[in-house]
Amino acid sequence: MTAKQNYTSLATSATPPTALSDATSHPGSHLKGDLVNTRRQFLITAQLGLLSTIAACRDDSQAPGSTPTPGAPPTFGTTPEAGPEVSSNTFVEAEKLAQVKMTAAERTQAAASWRRTMAAMLERRTGPRKVALAPAISPATRWNPAVAGATTGPARDRFVRTVVDPGPLPATDDAIAFAPVTRLSRWIETRKLTSERLTGIYLERLARFDPKLRCVITLTRDAALAQARTADAELAAGTYRGPLHGVPFGVKDLLDTAGIPTTYGAEPFRNRVPAADSAVVARLKEAGAVLVAKLSLGALALNDIWFGGQTMNPWLLEEGASGSSAGPGAATAAGLVGFAIGSETEGSIISPSMRCGITGLRPTFGRVPRTGAMTLCWSLDKLGPMTRSVEDTMLVLRAISGPDAADVSTVPSRLDFDASAPVAGLRVGYFPSWMKESPATDIDRAALEAVRKLGMVPTEVTLPDWPYGALNLVLFAEAAAAFEELTLSGQASQLKSQVNDAWPNLFRQARFLSAVDFVQADRLRRMVALEMVRIFASVDLLLVPSMRDEMMTISNFTGHPSLTMRAGFVQVSQARSDWAPDPAHPLPTFTPPRRVPHGITLLGRLFEEGTVARAGIALERILNVVGENPPGF
Repeated sequence: MTAKQNYTSLATSATPPTALSDATSHPGSHLKGDLVNTRRQFLITAQLGLLSTIAACRDDSQAPGSTPTPGAPPTFGTTPEAGPEVSSNTFVEAEKLAQVKMTAAERTQAAASWRRTMAAMLERRTGPRKVALAPAISPATRWNPAVAGATTGPARDRFVRTVVDPGPLPATDDAIAFAPVTRLSRWIETRKLTSERLTGIYLERLARFDPKLRCVITLTRDAALAQARTADAELAAGTYRGPLHGVPFGVKDLLDTAGIPTTYGAEPFRNRVPAADSAVVARLKEAGAVLVAKLSLGALALNDIWFGGQTMNPWLLEEGASGSSAGPGAATAAGLVGFAIGSETEGSIISPSMRCGITGLRPTFGRVPRTGAMTLCWSLDKLGPMTRSVEDTMLVLRAISGPDAADVSTVPSRLDFDASAPVAGLRVGYFPSWMKESPATDIDRAALEAVRKLGMVPTEVTLPDWPYGALNLVLFAEAAAAFEELTLSGQASQLKSQVNDAWPNLFRQARFLSAVDFVQADRLRRMVALEMVRIFASVDLLLVPSMRDEMMTISNFTGHPSLTMRAGFVQVSQARSDWAPDPAHPLPTFTPPRRVPHGITLLGRLFEEGTVARAGIALERILNVVGENPPGF
């Protein structure tokens, strides 16, 4: 995921976790004078007296620890006391975090009964009967994007790729390296290019350019060459596995690879070596693709800084590639792999695709299995292709789609795609106000005009003015749960980034989020999903500025597919960053401004990636800007 500005308010305004323990140590720190202390003591004494009176009026069989009368039902508040002592002042401080207000009497009651009514809820973690939760265990509840009234995808399976001649094999290795999969696959299929030669080209470029980009965590040279020779031998024997046969690829280093380190880009996991391939890696190998590299990601899938440094943008080496799929973005843009696999929780395919000038497809939630991939957020994580053309993304998506029993969120789905199907008449929704203000640019507005020229129908749409950033409570809570042990053990302090908007601080703060507010955020999520149902009842897809925060949040939480593609070039006078502004470390500025790619994003109905890609291919052709490569690569 990519950190955004709205994270900063949480990171800078919340009371630090130590406030609770400090308040308990100094119970009078927020009270004034002996009169107030006397009144406080009276309230505590009176409340405890009331509780004693209530207990005395009950049948002795209901007293805590006594033998119950046969047939008496269990009740809350009768378990043995557990956990640390708390005071009324503990709740005074906690109210600041939860933004609720209790009376003095209510605080006294809560403090007196906390160790019986609520502390037991923490026994799973604090003991004495601790229960370890294995990383593979998913929550009992799961997000289903197909809410009432939503279409659930195409009625048929169909896949029609382009049949054009890829042309002669280029004269130079560099030109071959930048070719899209649509052409690489045809050259391999017709045996104009061997997989072994292509793999060697990419391995050489990975070694040559990684010092500039820092996009490679592990190079899989020997295994890649062996896979490439096998692919060539199979083709010579008449076995062709499809469009990915013999094509080298890289994966974000949160996808497990058997016998090869999978580090999550994070210091505590840099020596982690899994025993089995993730589902996506296994499917790509089955399709004949050749794994050449494990590519960088921001530590634990946040932004673009990992234990090896910052991954840089091939188009502008003074700025990061953006994250967290930074390595796939940089390597694909620089022609170091045929294609790559990234992941997105909230922007991690969109943002690096936008900045590095490539094409990124974030599939519908539930289409591609996450089995064997690092979990950041069970109800949000998605895996998808990052390529150099729109059709490439569909060739890869076809190979990795389909349910897997070990990922309970995956569902059966169809893929209806015809690369040559007409687009005239498709209704393209857009938000008029968004097109007039930042982060939209003239490139976004020109893309909307291109939609008209192609015979598609621009259609104005609207959304309620809701606090969509409130949905991030779900993300923060799930992510903190996924890495609970890392946080509680103190290992999170090993991560390179320790700023306010980095995971270590956010994981710790998330311990103090309210479970009630989590449920309410989840209910808001369903309301937002119903709004997307309403919008897609009137349009076939949406065109939005890629970095529009509201839609990046909304579409990830609702699970809709997105396609980010290069649409032109803009001038930037300052380097860009995923991180909150830090006045002590200003970003580089440029005079004159630098020319960099700029992308647009198309969003589709659930499981209708084929429609989105069809429109994307038409726009790719009319805009005609994908052929340019970053200088120096």
